[in-house]
Amino acid sequence: MQGQAKPDVPVRAGTWGSHLRATLVLGLPLVGAQLAQVAVNVTNTVMLGWLGSFELAAAVLSWQLFYVVWMFGSGFGYAVMPLAAGAVGAGDPRAVRRSVRMGLWVVLAYSAAMMIPLWHVQAVLLWLGQEPAVAALAQDYMRWLQWSLAPQLVIIVLRSFLSSIDRPQVVLAALCVGVAANALLNYGLVFGHFGLPALGMAGSGIATTISISAVALALLAYCSRHRALRVYEILVRFHRPDWVALADVSRLGWPIGATIVAEVGLFSATSIMMGWISPLQLAAHGIALQLSGTAFMVPLGLAGAATIRVGRAYGARNAAAISRAARACLGVGVGFACSAALLFWAAPHALVGLYLDPGDPQSLQVLAYAVPFLAVAAAFQLVDTIQVLSSGVLRGLKDTRLPMIIAIFSYWCIGMPTSYVLAFPLGWGGLGVWIGLAFGLATSAVLMTARFLRREARGALLQGA
Repeated sequence: MQGQAKPDVPVRAGTWGSHLRATLVLGLPLVGAQLAQVAVNVTNTVMLGWLGSFELAAAVLSWQLFYVVWMFGSGFGYAVMPLAAGAVGAGDPRAVRRSVRMGLWVVLAYSAAMMIPLWHVQAVLLWLGQEPAVAALAQDYMRWLQWSLAPQLVIIVLRSFLSSIDRPQVVLAALCVGVAANALLNYGLVFGHFGLPALGMAGSGIATTISISAVALALLAYCSRHRALRVYEILVRFHRPDWVALADVSRLGWPIGATIVAEVGLFSATSIMMGWISPLQLAAHGIALQLSGTAFMVPLGLAGAATIRVGRAYGARNAAAISRAARACLGVGVGFACSAALLFWAAPHALVGLYLDPGDPQSLQVLAYAVPFLAVAAAFQLVDTIQVLSSGVLRGLKDTRLPMIIAIFSYWCIGMPTSYVLAFPLGWGGLGVWIGLAFGLATSAVLMTARFLRREARGALLQGA
């Protein structure tokens, strides 16, 4: 059909060079979009850190809880990716439309359900044993930040759709504008610049909700009105349910969300444990998490490229293309992970210093705690990259149930107990928490990769999971 987007559907195994090029062409905009989306929280955390150590600790706690809710919901958005990519590989635009439309249904319903628990974040944090002053500040932030949940998840659904038809650069451009708007609004509403009121923690939440909502609306307008995308008609008869597609999105989405939350929840739980140790170690932990999490956005973006390229090959029923697409993504990701680890080892003081106010007398203590945390984060960059890329490959094969079990086992049966034992009974404190994280991630990396290699060795890449 004239004007229809024409993604590069793999019909041959292709050369290694062609797969590497295709991975980079698709993956780099996805990486950029992932970095742009996390840059919103980095901006918020940096500016709230300028208010003081307690405000920084509150921002870390509230964000970690919001992130768990956001990431579970994102599983339904990411479920659209293999469904749409497989439909593209099979040449079925109607199936693309059905998965996107029902993906939007699911994330909007999920966002509405999460509003009540997010509203009561102070009570949750007090129940978890956090400082009352920190919990009160966290609630001021969350009661505005939570309104950004629905647009955040809509963006993920639309990113999955646009990436599956080779238009990830549109999402990247929209998010870059959103990041800039969020930074300006944060500066104005947190500190009272540009003639705006100084609202502190609440101001940061308001800034994020406004900027992210604008990005979601812009992408919806683009997807529904651009001439080249009219064949997909994602918003036509939006009110009509499609129960089969809704079931497909839900069936694939909740294990993806649970897999992501198994890891995110581990990191959030370690934030709670850090709060038991001291607010300063919690602040240092939050900085190290921000830096390692920012670096993790690169393999996470590449995992999206792996899902799409493997999903297209799966839709085209091409096992050789699946294998080469998977290995190309793993090769690119491992190369980046080694570079990120070297940066963390070489310049930890400069990186941590970005988050601290030199005039705050407690900054030197936070720095002293954060630097060794970052050294451990550098060590697990490699295994974290391998596990998320292997998970992305399996997602392209619509294999989500066993990866979920692997993630829960690795993070909560290996990582969490190890962190607790090293931190408290053995007395290693915050450093023990981080070493435990590394053990959990390494276990997941080994088991996720083994799952793909076993399916490949059995010639089962084109079979149902």
